[in-house]
Amino acid sequence: MSKTTEHKEGKATVKVFYKMGKTLADGSHPFQIRITKNRVQTCRSIGLSLHPKYWNAEKSGYRDAIRKSYPEKSREALINELERWEKKYKEAADTKASEDEPHTAEEVLKKAIEGRKAARRVKLLAYCIELSEGYKKVGKEGNATVYRDLRNQLAKFVGAEADAPMPPTGRGKDEAWAGWVERYDIPLDRVNTAFCQEWEQTLRATGITEITLSLRFRTLRAVLNKAIAAGLMKETAYPFARTVAEKHKVQVGKFDVSTTKRAIPRDAIRRIEALNPTTDRLRLAKEVFMFSFYCGGINFVDLGQLRWRNLSDTLTGTQQRIDYVRQKTGGKFSVGVMAPMAAILAYYKPLTFATLDSYIFPILDANLHQTPNQVKNRLHKVLGQVNQDLKKLGEMVGITIPLTTYVARHSFATSLKLNGQAVGVISQALGHRDEATTAVYLDSFGSDLVDSAFASLLE
Repeated sequence: MSKTTEHKEGKATVKVFYKMGKTLADGSHPFQIRITKNRVQTCRSIGLSLHPKYWNAEKSGYRDAIRKSYPEKSREALINELERWEKKYKEAADTKASEDEPHTAEEVLKKAIEGRKAARRVKLLAYCIELSEGYKKVGKEGNATVYRDLRNQLAKFVGAEADAPMPPTGRGKDEAWAGWVERYDIPLDRVNTAFCQEWEQTLRATGITEITLSLRFRTLRAVLNKAIAAGLMKETAYPFARTVAEKHKVQVGKFDVSTTKRAIPRDAIRRIEALNPTTDRLRLAKEVFMFSFYCGGINFVDLGQLRWRNLSDTLTGTQQRIDYVRQKTGGKFSVGVMAPMAAILAYYKPLTFATLDSYIFPILDANLHQTPNQVKNRLHKVLGQVNQDLKKLGEMVGITIPLTTYVARHSFATSLKLNGQAVGVISQALGHRDEATTAVYLDSFGSDLVDSAFASLLE
């Protein structure tokens, strides 16, 4: 007589979901895996995210909810990745259910992680490459670049520690790079507190700035957090402080990220405004600076991607407005078009307007710059040219602070403060998530105001 069990062990359900209750630094929300067994849920991040402007919460299932406005290639790549993750965890749920033994959602999670770890033993540089490529596939070129740069800097340090030749650089070096990584890469668990301290000393010896140091270590911290979430690294090896009690560990907050003075006074703005550049390139630099100043300190990346359709019509007789979404945070902005902005728009309309989808400024060409990478590279190139030309314009009118597009943003914030606007209003205008960030912009303003107060004693 065959042996039977009193019950059939149920299978855990697995679902990828979009966690709108959590917002990442770039304004996106993460995707997570939810495993449910016997009404108990376990959730884990899978390292993928999406900006809310591309998510339709009224739809069910991520394939339908990811809007068609998301670039087609990136949209399909993201959906494929989500399906791959969901399949991996469903297979783990199937395996545990087939064993017909009582188990929990947490045990299904561990089973999936075991399968991932058995498939590959990822090391530090290889994991940085994987993360970079993952972001590239879903159209997040900026994030991809950050992780690729981290890989390059870590490779120099790891190579020097192993007395290895310098890692290959330049285009067409993929095969040589893969061989170098395979030979000299280190386990993720090797990235301990001592490793971080030695790397910091090495970076400081190169004259690196505090802001760049902060970026490097925040990115490394993100890499290790993702590795732990994926089951590729033990939490006990984690080198970064999570609480004030962990003073022996690396504290990213120790890096001085305060900015030098970037704002210029209103009379200096007027001197730039009065300039009449003799070349198209210098004219573009001037108009970009002035438009940014009057358009609420709009970032160059957003300004360069403004299209004529972002300009509201005047059929209602009300003031024209520029409506746009900030690339960095996803915040929506609507700025009234004042006379100086209108003059700039009137100058460029005969030069750039073909359809409403045409770009306002002659920075991007819709026919040439179509992929996210092409747009990113073009904006980066023109930004360098504009900042170079702004310094020339500054010298022409006797401004000692090196002019950049960011000076326009800081000057906008400072001008509002000098006019008595509250920090909360300025913070909202700049699109900051909190007033602490705005305070960094206004640091130099504070010292100027104090100096002015003391000078009044002599009057």
